[in-house]
Amino acid sequence: MKPVLLLLLSLLLAACSHAPPRNPMAQWVPSPNHEPRRPILIVLHATEQGSVQESLDTLRTRNSGGPVSSHYLIGKDGALYQLVADDMRAWHAGPGRWGTITDVNSVSIGIELDNDGQSPFPDEQIASLLRLLGDLTTRLDIPRTQIVAHADFAPTRKRDPGRLFPWKQLADAGYGRWPDADAGPVPADFDPWQALRLLGYPLDDRAATVRAFHRRYRGTEHDTLDAEDARILYALTRVP
Repeated sequence: MKPVLLLLLSLLLAACSHAPPRNPMAQWVPSPNHEPRRPILIVLHATEQGSVQESLDTLRTRNSGGPVSSHYLIGKDGALYQLVADDMRAWHAGPGRWGTITDVNSVSIGIELDNDGQSPFPDEQIASLLRLLGDLTTRLDIPRTQIVAHADFAPTRKRDPGRLFPWKQLADAGYGRWPDADAGPVPADFDPWQALRLLGYPLDDRAATVRAFHRRYRGTEHDTLDAEDARILYALTRVP
């Protein structure tokens, strides 16, 4: 009897470990009408480390700021690693804000790219990223436009994936945003700061935000807006 009782106890404990958390203040009356929380944003990072193995170690332990993780890591050769399940909250974003989203970790999928922060991204790596984006946006129903850089929502802290990341190549494949070259002339009353806000950029430190915007859309590090920026922002935010 003892082995049977131990088996039953282990099964009961296993069942309890998978039971949904319940509030003891309320009577539990379960409804079948639910599903896991879904991410609505994809965040692209550069590891800024020396190798994929170093990054795998870091993403399973900690960096200088504490425990850190991401959902996926893509090596320079295109090898794809998953570290956290899609429906779980990974610790990749840290503080920051994108539009009305103030807890990016809770609503996003984090993808790290093995890159030292100064080198081009190999074709094999970008091809693997595009395949992964196709899977995630289709399977998790994430809008294809909702793909951002870490620096986009944390411009005072981060610069990744950096000015060498091929955002236009992603846009040509249908992912992210890219300005239409035929958007027409910029209206005289156009406000570029309001356009940045509409895209989702935080404006607490405007110079840092402009640098993040320039890395993504112009491949530079300048921190002042000009006429070309106004054209790009108008094309990105205009309503046809």
